[in-house]
Amino acid sequence: MKFLDEYRDGHAARQLAAAIKKATTRPWVLMEVCGGQTHSIVKFGIDDLLPPGVELVHGPGCPVCVTPLEMLDKAHAIARREDVIFCSFGDMLRVPGSNGDLLQIKSQGGDVRVVYSPLDAMQLAAKFPHKKVVFFAIGFETTAPANAMAVKLAHQRKLSNFFALVSHVLVPPAITAILKSPNNRVQGFLGPGHVCTVVGYEEYEPLAERFHVPIVVTGFEPLDLLEGILLCVRQLEVGTATVENPYSRVVQRIGNPAAKALIQDVFEVCDRKWRGIGEIPMSGYRLTEKYRAHDAERFFEVDMIQTVESAVCISGEILRGNRKPTDCPAFGKECTPRSPLGATMVSSEGACAAYHAYGRAEMLEIGVPQ
Repeated sequence: MKFLDEYRDGHAARQLAAAIKKATTRPWVLMEVCGGQTHSIVKFGIDDLLPPGVELVHGPGCPVCVTPLEMLDKAHAIARREDVIFCSFGDMLRVPGSNGDLLQIKSQGGDVRVVYSPLDAMQLAAKFPHKKVVFFAIGFETTAPANAMAVKLAHQRKLSNFFALVSHVLVPPAITAILKSPNNRVQGFLGPGHVCTVVGYEEYEPLAERFHVPIVVTGFEPLDLLEGILLCVRQLEVGTATVENPYSRVVQRIGNPAAKALIQDVFEVCDRKWRGIGEIPMSGYRLTEKYRAHDAERFFEVDMIQTVESAVCISGEILRGNRKPTDCPAFGKECTPRSPLGATMVSSEGACAAYHAYGRAEMLEIGVPQ
């Protein structure tokens, strides 16, 4: 396949790694804020190619991981109802709430179904008019257009039994929260390529200027990541702070106008809680008043939820970039993909799951330096 060959070329990767080393004269801390990038960094050992002075930390880029425990518990409460067909993407089924997960609810008789598109859930609402069909609408700006389309079509087709449990979050406010944190170490960002495909990168320009931090829109293949790191380091070395877009084969500054218009019609910006971080002002989407009849939170009245977090899991520290998965005493022991304590071990985009999948647990056990 062309892109696999073109963007995974070993010789080119070594050249980029050498260029990063040559450009680096002092320590720098960079953060990627996309779970897909985290997965690729660990899978391809990108962090192992970097000079000692360049550290990559993993940010809150996994939408499954940052979905707050309160929202998970609301989802579970709704899924337990006999009159509900609860629909979700597969990566949410094993994310632990305060009392189990969606798979356990399914095993106990709940009608929990894996769908591959929110439109599949909408079609179930048309097929089973006597049931209330709820779609768990999570994600960053990347998944918002498809979820918005499902709600819009359900509204147009008068499917009053279709609901969305919305837990969308936005990247720029999360970057702001990280940079304003008193414990922040991050000096540059690899921008989220898929998010910027939808919304563009205009919103990131004021952040780069306000906090004097370079942001480089980056793809997901090894050469994409290494180029993004190189451009970020070069900016840091000379003291500039702008948004660069080497991922121009996919991303435009203005994003996708049609997708943005759909999002603006169906969703409005609101405050949103992030797991491990807390509430970030104006960092999420909720349904606009026009579509509020399809709002599962409002219809099912699941506001009074008592949550219980794991006392051992440090996923919050990992999502803020303060710790690495291997810093957790439960990593690879009490907490594994088969028995996860937190969402970062469940999602395919979670940092803990990536470290576990690609041998970082075994490396830790035999004493190989991380």
